Amino acid sequence: MTAPTVRFEDGAAYERMMGAWSRAAGETFLDWLAPQPGLRWIDVGCGSGAFTELVIQRCRPAEVQGIDPSEGQLAFARSRPETRGATFRQGDAMALPVDAGRFDVAVMALVIFFVPEPARGVAEMVRVVRPGGLVAAYAWDILGGGFPMRAVAAALKAVGATPPMPPRPEAASTDALGALWQGAGLGAIATREITVERSFGDFEEFWDATIAMDSLRQLLVGLGPEAASAVKARACADMPADASGRITFSARANAISGRVPA
Repeated sequence: MTAPTVRFEDGAAYERMMGAWSRAAGETFLDWLAPQPGLRWIDVGCGSGAFTELVIQRCRPAEVQGIDPSEGQLAFARSRPETRGATFRQGDAMALPVDAGRFDVAVMALVIFFVPEPARGVAEMVRVVRPGGLVAAYAWDILGGGFPMRAVAAALKAVGATPPMPPRPEAASTDALGALWQGAGLGAIATREITVERSFGDFEEFWDATIAMDSLRQLLVGLGPEAASAVKARACADMPADASGRITFSARANAISGRVPA
């Protein structure tokens, strides 16, 4: 059976669950890249602007553009007080609406597995970055067990349901990322793993944030009340709480960077 596709159209819903994860991984990612200030950045697949905001806060960029296909996500990104200096535009990662060599840095934050043809997406990042510039990404290691939603995915499988997945989860492995960067002609390629933790006050807080995402909520409704309750119960059992009821769990992303040949 073909897995239902994860889609993010509601910026506020994305922010409740995935935005905090994105920022946590993004902090480590930016520490690793250690970019100098005053660069021109393009955030491909910027979504709700969580990572764009980090770039502005941490990197003192000369310019930031965020590109995303979802107007709902872009509207949320524009509403962030700290992204007022950024430009957000609707666009396709495989055909970026910007001139060649326009930027110093191109990044994809938790995006590569959403690009139908990842190699085209990487080639576009290379196209819009100047010679010597940086092309980088990080993505959840979904097939390697690093996805923040893995407990929910396992619970769905246990009741015979197919969990929502991005169209190209295999693109997020370290080997696949390395092949993509090499295939795009990038040099000085480096990789690393990023592991982050997140806590929720209790399982209900986690569940409320999780089902705010449209693709999962619609799937649970389609399963019916009994099966949906079984999914929730199994996920709860797989996420033990501490003595105070608090749940803490980790997620793992693979990161890569490379330089456009001078």
